[in-house]
Amino acid sequence: MPEAKYTADEMMTIAAARMIRNGASCFVGIGLPSAAANLARLTHAPDTILIYESGCIGTKPTVLPLSIGDGELSETAEAVVSIPEIFAYWLQGGRIDLGFLGAAQIDRFANINTTVIGDYRKPTVRLPGAGGAPEIAASSKEVLITLRQNKRAFVDKLDFVTSGGHFSGGDSRVQMGLPGKGPTAVITDLGILTPDPTTKELTLTSVHPGVTVERVVEATGWPLKVAAQVTTTQAPNETELTVLRDLNERTARAHAGEA
Repeated sequence: MPEAKYTADEMMTIAAARMIRNGASCFVGIGLPSAAANLARLTHAPDTILIYESGCIGTKPTVLPLSIGDGELSETAEAVVSIPEIFAYWLQGGRIDLGFLGAAQIDRFANINTTVIGDYRKPTVRLPGAGGAPEIAASSKEVLITLRQNKRAFVDKLDFVTSGGHFSGGDSRVQMGLPGKGPTAVITDLGILTPDPTTKELTLTSVHPGVTVERVVEATGWPLKVAAQVTTTQAPNETELTVLRDLNERTARAHAGEA
């Protein structure tokens, strides 16, 4: 078998980056969302305004940040404001077009867990916690979620609900009075899931090249809905791969203390 030209993580990151519209105000989480958002900024969406919850607005990091407190974010930002302003004025004020989140667990209605694995009082794993994710999920006009797909992450019932997506499905989000569309896509290393227009249950609508529908179903901890027509995600092009790999290489060197 010939060697793959790209990895599953590269496919996932690039597929997620493509969903970011040029000029959108994007509230970015650390990790996979940050990689995808910065890839979009460096390719097709140069006018996207990246916002991090530490108060950095219009940041243009040359390497991916280790955390929201990474100095790279403030040093390359157009403005740095207080955290209360970021949340009260920008996010809760309805000024964020797109929230971009990662997760440890997700359920069929795109609710996510970043708090604990296991019982809350005696967890087997203590995760980083909520941070700004609940507010991002609640108040952004639209939300994208990216994570690797397996049965440990895609679960029938969350161990803890950190951030609400479409809650119990249907119009439950609307009934709670939350603005925006909520999660509009979940991008994984296997494919892309989007909520059913009526039930809001996540539905497989695209598989990445070389991935079968059966493989995605097997990697999901509930009976996954599959669209009548499942498309194949466009493979990464040379420019996308080059920019992403350069970004990751610069980041690895910087975090290792190299020039």
